[in-house]
Amino acid sequence: MTAMTGKVTLVTGANSGLGKATALGLAKLGARVVMVCRSRERGEAARQEIIAGSGNPAVDLLLADLSSQAAVRQLAQDFKATYPRLDVLVNNAGGVFMSRSVSADGIEYSLAFNHLASFLLTHLLLDVLKASAPARIVNVTTRLGNTVAINFDDLQFEKRPYNGLRAYSETKLANILFTYKLARQLQGTGVTVNCVHPGVFKSNFGSEGMPAMMRVLGALFRPFMAEAEQAAQRVLYVVTAPELEGVSGKYFGNRQELTSPQQSYDEAAQERLWQVSTALTGL
Repeated sequence: MTAMTGKVTLVTGANSGLGKATALGLAKLGARVVMVCRSRERGEAARQEIIAGSGNPAVDLLLADLSSQAAVRQLAQDFKATYPRLDVLVNNAGGVFMSRSVSADGIEYSLAFNHLASFLLTHLLLDVLKASAPARIVNVTTRLGNTVAINFDDLQFEKRPYNGLRAYSETKLANILFTYKLARQLQGTGVTVNCVHPGVFKSNFGSEGMPAMMRVLGALFRPFMAEAEQAAQRVLYVVTAPELEGVSGKYFGNRQELTSPQQSYDEAAQERLWQVSTALTGL
């Protein structure tokens, strides 16, 4: 891994799992790591663990409930008030929610948390990213089947029966469409944006509210899953690899480019998602 000394990095969802492991990896590489967490208690505990595990005291904590657009806007303001530059933004926070609920903004929660939060935060930080170029944006997504597609006619599950896994899949696909469209927008700025599938790894992801059978299967397969630290190596590769300097609009797995669902390459779908997201976030 390339040393990150002097680099300022921001990682969302950094108090546990992949986000925490990614923050730890960046701290070990010498970066200043700004963790974004919802809970001060859990975030501070993770921050202390990362400092102890890396020997790097330059680990900071910012608080935000990313499902709230007001909180995302405040987060961007707080970051800019403290840090003069941003070299790496890792949009990691995400979750699967098995019953339908809405955010403080009245938006279906999966859409609000998994997609619109990173869409809004990225836009609000683009000026500082451009001023810090070369800079990188990395969107953490997941491996999806080729037939997965966003239902633009019922984006928030207001007409069809709610399905948590389906909502999760559509919002993670949204991350990919957003990545591809943003990459074109950022051409010539020195800022790149890519997405990465971290693989299947041990975490508490989706443990709450999952059907009993899925919890049982998860427990059975857990011993065979990778550790979060191993999964984080995939993210850290896209963040740091010198050979990816200038590479943008790609979808990576384990140090190699992956193909994404067919709809993700449809520029009309990318544009439609962009317009809907812009309207829902008031940008």
